[in-house]
Amino acid sequence: MSASRVRVRVGNSIAVAGTTAASSGKPVAIGDAAVQARATPETISEALGKAGASLNDVVRTRVYLTDIADFEAVGRVHGEFFGELRPANTTLQIAGLPDPDWLVETEADAVIVGTAE
Repeated sequence: MSASRVRVRVGNSIAVAGTTAASSGKPVAIGDAAVQARATPETISEALGKAGASLNDVVRTRVYLTDIADFEAVGRVHGEFFGELRPANTTLQIAGLPDPDWLVETEADAVIVGTAE
């Protein structure tokens, strides 16, 4: 349901950026930041898997919101996926995303311990 624009792996480090809730490039769950936020870790997980990692390897996330009023709802969703892992996280309000129907974008950085490409 989501789209991830960029996945880069250098050695043990993986960066996943530009993850939004989309289907065929179009925003989904319009008007519902929590549902959009739920879709992004699923896509991040898929991107990490293609690079030989998983959500368990995530050390940092960044969540971009177009409305800070969605902070608590999106934070609860983030906790569902990352609560036990406790990666460093920054949540920011931004002026907008490329499509005004996107309310949330998530980035994740992962480090795979003990392996190198």
